[in-house]
Amino acid sequence: MAIQHAVLALLARGPSYGYELKGAFEQAVGPQWGTLNIGHLYQILDRLSRDGLVVAERQAQPVKPDRVVYEITPAGRAELDRWLGEPSPRSGGFRDDFFLKVTAAARSGTRDTVRAVLGNQRGHLMRELRNLDGLRRRADDAVVALLLSAASRHVEADLAFVDDAETVLLADDGALLHALSSAPRPADSSRPAVPPAGPARAAG
Repeated sequence: MAIQHAVLALLARGPSYGYELKGAFEQAVGPQWGTLNIGHLYQILDRLSRDGLVVAERQAQPVKPDRVVYEITPAGRAELDRWLGEPSPRSGGFRDDFFLKVTAAARSGTRDTVRAVLGNQRGHLMRELRNLDGLRRRADDAVVALLLSAASRHVEADLAFVDDAETVLLADDGALLHALSSAPRPADSSRPAVPPAGPARAAG
């Protein structure tokens, strides 16, 4: 997840400091992202500084402790341009906890288990979709509303997968589930093969 590039994008607008960057990030991406941990943000800024993508300047304040202000470097702008010019692959590929849960439920061979897993997920996704729709209607920033709409589409795709799984796994009175639960286990390739028997000794 390229939060460091989002930080570079914020610094491209001008120098800033930690808590100001945290607020700007959360305002820019909207509520569906959640809060940005300030400790994690400072780790990102330290890494960007070590890589020469930003420079840090400590500024004295009359009452409060010194403030560290960060500014993007030419190398940082080049890295930001490179990132913006590339497509974005899925950060986790297609690995998903719910995929594994469906796999486990299907191989249990029990229709009630599959129904429960799919029903629980459908209820969770419907609540998530209602929440996102409410946030989108209240959003007064066009980009935030767009991001909330994209998040809703992801949830709708997950709901479509739940429907697909229900159709495939529960449509044949449990025949497929029975076949999955009784399928032979794959051979353990880590075990050494049994050596063939030697030639029989001739009777003497």
